[in-house]
Amino acid sequence: MVAPLSRFEQLDFEGFRALAVDATLSRHEKVGFPDSYRDGKEDAIFRDMLAKLPSLQRRRVRVLEIGPGCSRMPQLLSAVCAQQAGQITFVDSAEMLALLPDAPHARHVAGRFPDALRGEAAQLAGQFDTIVAYSVLQYVFAEGNLFDFVDTCLALLAEGGELLLGDLPNTTMRKRFFASAEGLATHQRYTGRVEAPVVQFNRLEPGVIDDSVVLALLARARAQGFHAWALPQAAELPMANRREDILIRRP
Repeated sequence: MVAPLSRFEQLDFEGFRALAVDATLSRHEKVGFPDSYRDGKEDAIFRDMLAKLPSLQRRRVRVLEIGPGCSRMPQLLSAVCAQQAGQITFVDSAEMLALLPDAPHARHVAGRFPDALRGEAAQLAGQFDTIVAYSVLQYVFAEGNLFDFVDTCLALLAEGGELLLGDLPNTTMRKRFFASAEGLATHQRYTGRVEAPVVQFNRLEPGVIDDSVVLALLARARAQGFHAWALPQAAELPMANRREDILIRRP
């Protein structure tokens, strides 16, 4: 049975914990996506991630993934670490981590980031070559302290280390797409109707990421001495027309 789309709306840390223990859901649904959004697309998503993170090719790479969930993506990332004789740390709820396979090079830390690593902050400062938070930041923005989350990530980066804040649903980017001819055609194919999508710019939309949030994150990282870029997703990715990535690198 396919879970209704409403099941994946308004999710937070506790909501994902509930999804993790629901035996009726697929691995994609447990991480908040209908199967149609992710099934058969994880290899393409991972290729795009690898292309943006040359730090993953370092020998003995040290990786932190925040909110990995239980799909195939963290397993692919773990495999790369194993190939490089590296180590990976996963931070997520105990319920999600229980669905990931154990590996000698993988550490599981149960809890909400950054609180889960707060007690180790001094020891872990500057220790990670690669940090990944993929399709996570929107939930931090809605329920937590976005700048505390990002600032903590930056403090954990080693010299030359990279932070990928991936798959950000940018509502302004989505509006720009649906205001275009291609967006109109996509909307009409999806709905089966000739009506145009409703697009309204310059309006207050609490709780969602827009251009101002993306640009603020870039400015904050740069002001603290890091390189930072907003990057498009590969065209083959399922939501490339309305989601983008932020890559931050410590010089």
